[in-house]
Amino acid sequence: MADGESHEGLSAFFEFGVFRLDEANALFLDPVRILNRSYTRFRISPGAYYTRFFSESKLSDGSAVNDPKVTGKRRKRGKEKKKKKKKVRILNSREQIAERRHLEVRLAMLKAHKAFIVANRDLGILGNVVNGEESVLPQCNDLDLVELGSTIQAPLFEVALKVPEEVANSSFIRKVVPLFDNLVANECCIDIEAECLDHQYVLPKRSSFCMSDLRDVHNLVPAESNDGFSLIVIDPPWENSSAHQKMKYPTLPNRHFLYLPVNQLAHTNGALVALWVTNREKLRDFVENELFPKWDTKHVATFYWLKVKPDGSMISELDLFHHRPYECLLLGFCPGKEGKLEELNIPDNQIFISVPGAYSRKPPTGELLLEYVSWCRGARCIELFSREMNAGWTSWGNEPLHFQHLKYFLRSSC
Repeated sequence: MADGESHEGLSAFFEFGVFRLDEANALFLDPVRILNRSYTRFRISPGAYYTRFFSESKLSDGSAVNDPKVTGKRRKRGKEKKKKKKKVRILNSREQIAERRHLEVRLAMLKAHKAFIVANRDLGILGNVVNGEESVLPQCNDLDLVELGSTIQAPLFEVALKVPEEVANSSFIRKVVPLFDNLVANECCIDIEAECLDHQYVLPKRSSFCMSDLRDVHNLVPAESNDGFSLIVIDPPWENSSAHQKMKYPTLPNRHFLYLPVNQLAHTNGALVALWVTNREKLRDFVENELFPKWDTKHVATFYWLKVKPDGSMISELDLFHHRPYECLLLGFCPGKEGKLEELNIPDNQIFISVPGAYSRKPPTGELLLEYVSWCRGARCIELFSREMNAGWTSWGNEPLHFQHLKYFLRSSC
């Protein structure tokens, strides 16, 4: 990459949060910069987004992560593990297929990571991505929206929106609407505040959310398919035996997702469907042979999210079987009533690189995916099982306000 192109790419990165590594079919994303483009009155705090990497984080015993005593113990444990002789493990048939998938994309991963390391060395694109001036995520008890929505009183709960009387005016009016089983919209061109049970939230400009469980998802289906969605992003709470994951958020049996009305949500001219999946081969088999066919969706490409630490290294060894440093985003096309698959031109095996935020929080890839939705101007976009909101999008799930809590934000000085 020439010097002029490099500096041009760096300027675009500081403005948009995306640095393109075209020679490696990859991109580096700064989620905070990307998300902050949805806000004018507030901004997301880097220290609140990158909670798992914040340098002053405390361990359960109260000691700091970078405490020399702690790091010394870790080194000792690491040496003890290395001394243990690794057992040779025979892979079963599904694991062998998963390993073959990994080997097919392994070289592309290494090429993308190398290009990222070189760009970071030459241009310092990581810079202060993680270590901003904002530090600690405020300690406060979150409102358990999932539990709240499951109570018999759920239909009685309301959310109060602080809506400006005029765009250029600093005065606001209070608009109270039902919290659950209702499309709550911020139709303003600025972000607004919302309040529920003494908890404050921030709603991006021109965004909406519907908070309900899977039984009521059909309420999202538009009366006319011309009002359907051209981009549908889905991040299901896949069933998982991990006790750690179950503590973070509730999961559902995979077969429940067969009843998502994806083909009814799709626009007349079709929809690009982006589905986040884990690296388990049993799940990939279910998606390819049952879930996508049920949704009338054809798999067209696979993207990968490669996770790196603040120093640029991968969060785990690339070839570590059960803990790969990447996740998969399967792209499919749902034709709707009149859509044509031939209109799609999506490169396969594209790689997104970013420093991950909180557990299971995916990087904001919506604008990048929209580049491939060429058949519909002013495309409507929806995220299913969403835990945060984006400007111009509809977010559905049983906790779409999770990362919209005011504690994740700072008020903009301008």
